[in-house]
Amino acid sequence: MIVSTRGRYALRVMIDLAEHKDSERIALKEIAERQSISQKYIESIMTLLSKNGIVDGMHGKGGGYKLTRNPEDYKVIEILKLTEGTLAPVACLEENCEPCPKRKECRTVKMWEKLYKTITDFFDGITIADLCEK
Repeated sequence: MIVSTRGRYALRVMIDLAEHKDSERIALKEIAERQSISQKYIESIMTLLSKNGIVDGMHGKGGGYKLTRNPEDYKVIEILKLTEGTLAPVACLEENCEPCPKRKECRTVKMWEKLYKTITDFFDGITIADLCEK
């Protein structure tokens, strides 16, 4: 499993918003500068997060972004599933995949299922607030 740049940057943006949550709204430009990420790239991430209710965004004067919940209410698994689509280690475990005709006789499927559960449980146990702790 490889987490893409999009997933890693989304987590960095969420941490930044959490660390500055006392601000009314945070301008995209400020986040981009602090995180050394192009503003255009963050824009695409923020659009995804905003459309899914993860952050609240407002355009124009006085605009910017803020969290819609407390940092401890965001689990890393939620952000990664949104940005990555899946965390399944093999295609046959992805949601809505075609059933594998060899599944019943597959000697490795239980191993992959166990790995998938381990990955999911691990990321489900970490919140954005946890990542803000130094």
